[in-house]
Amino acid sequence: MADFFDRIVILKRTPIFTEVATDDLRVVVEQMEEEAYFAGERVFEINDPSDRMYIVLTGKIGISIHPDPKSKVFVSIVDPGGCFGEMGPLDGSPRSGTAHVIEDSQLLYLDKLKLHGLITNYPELALGLLHGMSTRVRETSDKLLALQKLLASHGIDAGRKE
Repeated sequence: MADFFDRIVILKRTPIFTEVATDDLRVVVEQMEEEAYFAGERVFEINDPSDRMYIVLTGKIGISIHPDPKSKVFVSIVDPGGCFGEMGPLDGSPRSGTAHVIEDSQLLYLDKLKLHGLITNYPELALGLLHGMSTRVRETSDKLLALQKLLASHGIDAGRKE
């Protein structure tokens, strides 16, 4: 179990919270709760309601976007300090993937209502989160562009519809 100070340090290193002021992170940590999951479990499945965002304290989480929630073809592996499930609580859409517990894990989570309350009451927190999420979107775009170039170098048109 991580203590209060450790949680602040972990959040400060988490990409979507990097730009959030430490004083605002204190308020976030006060609202977060901790849960344990065992290897082989699923934190959530694709199309589940998006009611929480998570930070990995220990362990590993694999994210699959396959329509079958049992599929373990991961598009992302989330290590300690990483965040997952943050989009749904903000946009209200169902889960876009399944979160598989690869290794026994301790997770911090922030539920949707608490997140919305924090954003409403701490506008600087919202700006920091937006900055962190924008950075993630740009990184994903860069990866997709690199993949498109790689496919093109092999004569594959990634934009072609079949």
